[in-house]
Amino acid sequence: HRSKEGYGLQINHITDEALPQGINLIITADCGSHSHDAVQAARNAGIDVIITDHHNIPEKLPMAAAVLNPKRLDCPSGFNYLAGVGVSFYLLIHLRKHLRDKHFWHNRPEPNLRNFCDLVALGTIADIVPLVEENRIFAKTGIKVINSGNRPGLKALMQVCGMNAKPANTTDIAYRLAPRLNAAGRIAHAKTAVDLLTTQNYETAKQISGALNYMNIKRQAIENEILKEIKTYLKTNPHLLEQKTIVLSHHGWHEGVLGIVASRIVEKYYRPVVLLTTKAGVGKGSARSVPAIDLYEALLACASSIISFGGHSMAAGLKIKTEKIDRFQKHFENTVLAMAEQKDFTPEISIDCQLDFNTISADLIDELESLEPFGSGNPEPLFRAENIEVLSSKIVGKTHRRLVLRQSGRKPNKTVDAIQFNIDPRAPLEESYSQIAFRVRWNRWNDKKTEQIVIEELSKDMIKWA
Repeated sequence: HRSKEGYGLQINHITDEALPQGINLIITADCGSHSHDAVQAARNAGIDVIITDHHNIPEKLPMAAAVLNPKRLDCPSGFNYLAGVGVSFYLLIHLRKHLRDKHFWHNRPEPNLRNFCDLVALGTIADIVPLVEENRIFAKTGIKVINSGNRPGLKALMQVCGMNAKPANTTDIAYRLAPRLNAAGRIAHAKTAVDLLTTQNYETAKQISGALNYMNIKRQAIENEILKEIKTYLKTNPHLLEQKTIVLSHHGWHEGVLGIVASRIVEKYYRPVVLLTTKAGVGKGSARSVPAIDLYEALLACASSIISFGGHSMAAGLKIKTEKIDRFQKHFENTVLAMAEQKDFTPEISIDCQLDFNTISADLIDELESLEPFGSGNPEPLFRAENIEVLSSKIVGKTHRRLVLRQSGRKPNKTVDAIQFNIDPRAPLEESYSQIAFRVRWNRWNDKKTEQIVIEELSKDMIKWA
């Protein structure tokens, strides 16, 4: 339980759970590299611990039976991009081979681990690790397994998300499935998500999916309230935006959503962000960064001001005494200033290619789809077009805008359907733009597909090429 127990393996997990139940082996997933005290408590009780994790690792490893982590300095695997789920999956792969060598499967069915790649794809894409090398294979295979509809929990969740009409892709997983699965751990207990993914009963799966969808709505409301509060505070305290970091704390913030809120603050102000909720003299929270600034290294440099922390270059969790927050803020600001250059705080739009509307075709979109799965490390191609006229515009779903566009001075003068997500519906729309940045996709609906562009940026000025 995120709020009641915090993160990672704790001593009370050994004393209150493992010992009374007679457990003699604990395998962690996506945590444990910093759990020295808990591992020692397990060791004293005669309990073996196998750690599977991908977070940055301290110089001294916990005294576990095994620490599987590609971030270990002595790890020869080269699997530096694996998410926590990928490390766990490799343990299964090698355990199966070991049992095969021992003839364990001689008189029983050997598991086909491909059937579990749907879970590996979920965890890999949701954790925003680079979709290259092994991760690309896991994601591509896992998406096929997801779309086969063989796991009742995912089938029901896809129905709740309105995804029945088309096959899932990385965008659907990142923005529809993953947030609902994660909502359980943020709002209540993560066990609900586990129950969904492990049930074999479709009716049960539908009930749990409905509950997760409700939790996600509640999560969004809490998140938007905190986000609104922070934006108002920064607007009334503009001097805080003169700094290169944002460190804020509040006694009433919900710990479970601070990571998401921090990400959204990074998107808006483009600098490292630390958000803490304070209680009983301790602040606990989340930190997020921009690509050029290694968050883990920055927090490591501020370790004297922190009780504990863990994570990687872009995301981390931390705990700090309330009276040390001001000291930490100054230390963190100075550390980031020393690590970064001015250009690191200016977002760039990385354009892949100039693309006139007349060259958009069904063949092009099919070829682009063949490059999937897209994600971190393998971004979806982003194009630029100039001299854009807006022929019509309509707000759909409260914060999305559907448009019909064309390029002036082109023959033939092709019109294209466009969609722009998460816009301010009150913001004025011009009749023309000097250029736009966009992606090209199929719009699938009711077993039909039509050409569509997804607008990333409308600009009256020239977009900077990266």
